[in-house]
Amino acid sequence: MDTARTSDAPGGTFRPALARCVAVEPAKFAGAYWGRAPLLSRAAELAGPYGFHDLLSPEDADELLSRRGLRTPFLRVAKDGQVLPTSRFTGSGGAGAEVGDQVLDERVLALYADGATLVLQGLHRIWPPLVDFARELGGQLGQPLQVNAYLTPAASQGFATHYDTHDVFVLQVHGRKRWRVHEPVLPDPLERQAWGGRADEVSAVAQGAPALDEVLEPGDALYLPRGWLHSAQAQEEASLHLTVGIKALTRYALVEALLELAAEDPRLRATLPYGLDLGDHNQIEPELTETVEALRDWLVAAAPGPVADKLRARVWPAARPAPIRPLAQADAIAALGPDDRVTVREGLRWRLTAEGDDRVALHTFDRTLTLPSGCALALRALLDGGVTRVGDLPGLETDEDRLVLARRLLREAILTPA
Repeated sequence: MDTARTSDAPGGTFRPALARCVAVEPAKFAGAYWGRAPLLSRAAELAGPYGFHDLLSPEDADELLSRRGLRTPFLRVAKDGQVLPTSRFTGSGGAGAEVGDQVLDERVLALYADGATLVLQGLHRIWPPLVDFARELGGQLGQPLQVNAYLTPAASQGFATHYDTHDVFVLQVHGRKRWRVHEPVLPDPLERQAWGGRADEVSAVAQGAPALDEVLEPGDALYLPRGWLHSAQAQEEASLHLTVGIKALTRYALVEALLELAAEDPRLRATLPYGLDLGDHNQIEPELTETVEALRDWLVAAAPGPVADKLRARVWPAARPAPIRPLAQADAIAALGPDDRVTVREGLRWRLTAEGDDRVALHTFDRTLTLPSGCALALRALLDGGVTRVGDLPGLETDEDRLVLARRLLREAILTPA
């Protein structure tokens, strides 16, 4: 037995979150644009309510900046292409909150009024509508996401032309912003290949004719693959847009996983000869040849299972499942009865494996639970969503056994009350 599933599995139906970001069908987006080319989608072409005020409005941003006790790194401030030191806009929170890095609204006001761009970061963790939106969109794409908001004063530009090392959806909430997009200087850059190392190339290309020069209106969306150069300037009024960063895996992630596993091969762990001159390519050549041969031999025998384990350990913790309510969940555990209904925590990725003859292991993004193999049938029924009433769990002899299992899974935040 080796089963893997997520309650918010990628693929399948055209879900509203993605339909609000692109004005084409998923298959066309995947085949023609994903990782390949920019896509501009106008508000009238997108599904759902026009605009993105329900996700984060200017009034919501004001609340975050003034009443939510934000700390760094949840806010960055940039002006004239430079990120300002956090000391310019943070300080003590006052009595009972004497930390030194709380966002101070009066300092934010002064900087913003002077033309600085405010960047609210990590909103997929702290603002409920974006917590839900990011989880739904991430489930559709099968990738971990982050969401930032950019608030730019009228006629201002926070950042010079640059590229990102992750794909983005730009969702224009308020105001108008002109986007100039140029072809990459480095296609498909990795995270370690940030634009700063190619600043001169970026600047030179930015002087030429853009591949895309458009003003985004409220409700418009723009998809940009990683590596595409871009700059954005607010027009005659202040602008607010959301940037959804997509932390897509690359083939290089497979290479990294393979290299980690290659450490198991004694030939690849061997010490280089004593006295080897690392600056002499003639001395390096035979060692390189032997190393390449050993690596080739090892790669031929590499199996997908261990590689998948490495990638799962890297990716699953990057995308959290739906929030739970700890107090309400604790009350539900205490009062649980056979007629109560439970369901898998939304967005939870899991994998069920056999551990010997008498145990099963349930692997999630942050823990592994080991249970008697007699629970396997009930576990599958719960995780697949086929059974929600505790008293209907198959494979267990008594309601007390069913309650013990359900309470354990509720306590471990695998299940939630239905």
